[in-house]
Amino acid sequence: MRVCYRKLVRDRIPEIIKAEGSQPVTRILDQAAYEAALIGKLLEEAQEASAAPRTDLAAELADVLEVLQALICALGMTWEDLQSLTARKRAERGGFEHRIFLERVESA
Repeated sequence: MRVCYRKLVRDRIPEIIKAEGSQPVTRILDQAAYEAALIGKLLEEAQEASAAPRTDLAAELADVLEVLQALICALGMTWEDLQSLTARKRAERGGFEHRIFLERVESA
């Protein structure tokens, strides 16, 4: 039986598939395709986190973080670079600590 996935997977997935008695067919992505696949994977993992029950949310957020770290590295950034950018944006626009939910804006 053939199952098509056509998606970026974690590094050990092919060996896990082999250990289960199946044969993975893989290829190595070039840099542009890798970055695009990471963005797609980030969306996939974010959707899984969004749909997860509270009991599974931490594990799904760990997957989001793993993809985010890989994407940062692929873009030639460090985690510290991202944290610095985050701090700058927080200083300019605030964070989410106050739980503000914007319903609408009415013009004068």
